[in-house]
Amino acid sequence: MGTAAALAAAVVVCPGAAAAAPPPGACGSEPAPASPVVTELPWAQKTLDFPAVHEHATGAGVVVAVVDSGVDADHPQLRQPGKVLRGQDFFLVGDLPGGFDCVSHGTGVASIIAAAPVAGAGFTGLAPDATILPVRISESDGGTEGIDPEVLARGIWFAVDAGADVINLSVAGGADDHFVRDAIRHAVERDVVVVAAAGNGQEGPAPGPVTYPAGYDGVLGVGAVDMAGARLPSSQIGPQVDLVAPGGSVLCAARVAGHQYRDGTSFAAPFVAATAALVRSARPDLSAPEVAARLLATATPSPGGAAYGAGMVNPYRALTAALVDAPPAAAPVLQRPSPDPEQVRVSAWWAGRTAGARLLAVLTLAAAVLGAVVALVLTRGRRTGWRARRAELPPAEPVRDELPEEMFLVPPPPADR
Repeated sequence: MGTAAALAAAVVVCPGAAAAAPPPGACGSEPAPASPVVTELPWAQKTLDFPAVHEHATGAGVVVAVVDSGVDADHPQLRQPGKVLRGQDFFLVGDLPGGFDCVSHGTGVASIIAAAPVAGAGFTGLAPDATILPVRISESDGGTEGIDPEVLARGIWFAVDAGADVINLSVAGGADDHFVRDAIRHAVERDVVVVAAAGNGQEGPAPGPVTYPAGYDGVLGVGAVDMAGARLPSSQIGPQVDLVAPGGSVLCAARVAGHQYRDGTSFAAPFVAATAALVRSARPDLSAPEVAARLLATATPSPGGAAYGAGMVNPYRALTAALVDAPPAAAPVLQRPSPDPEQVRVSAWWAGRTAGARLLAVLTLAAAVLGAVVALVLTRGRRTGWRARRAELPPAEPVRDELPEEMFLVPPPPADR
């Protein structure tokens, strides 16, 4: 497993404002404006119970590559020494670092993973002691539109070869590109946990086309839910969804020194990447497939079925649950006890007596009813001399030409008085 110490000789931390500010002309348009600081404790941090999680692991010694729009390494929650490595920019020509961001997308992703706590802000990262390796492959604010797949693939290859333990890919699109597929295969073969966003193009309840890179083998695909645990309507459904995580109105860092509320699977994926970093920090003996299996096995089941994958990522359970590799033990053969002969005899005797009593009661009731019917027939027959009688109909009412006087609810007209 790679460590931050192993990378120190190869990459340089981005110190100071000048190093992390976008180089002149680096942004296609004006950089996103500064955002205000948010002091409140975000709902995702409450839901995932960060304080309880951090009692067991903080991500120390684990390198998480954020292959995205870059990372603002000067943000107050990301500028601690060793927090953000130099990284690499593959979007622009030249030997530029990955530690600057024009659109705040990669900065938000990196902060959800590893933002350090600071006074006056309730927000913090899920793995605050993890190290971020920024790999800049676009100036996009999400999706793969406008992202060159060869550039994305080069960024993934760089992250793997630079020693990343976890790679976060908050990009999604419908194209199965062989360059990206080969880069993912390289990461899987090098024992890297790869996490990718499932995408934000869902329309209606039916699963859509598979999205990539979440749809590749060995990648944990992540959907987004809101604070009620319901899937965001835009979060895509399909076999690429392995887990869900907070992705509706989640708070994250934004350039230059503030915070933003963001929506989408791009910001759900880093919660899973951070959980993988926590597990790799606490259990360095686990391989990448074992880490992924642990995250799936400890997820909190969701009532929404396949649209939620294995359920909501649960960092606390991923760190603390005692899982076993052995298959379930076979259920023992049911041994029925031999009946007691005396008890069988007594039960049979009581059953016979009960059946006899029921039959006697039925016969007695039938005889009583029959006797009553016979007595009634004899009595009426003697009274009429056993002669047949014809029913007499009541006399018919005479037909009236007008309503009777009492039907008037008001005094009758003068002619009738």
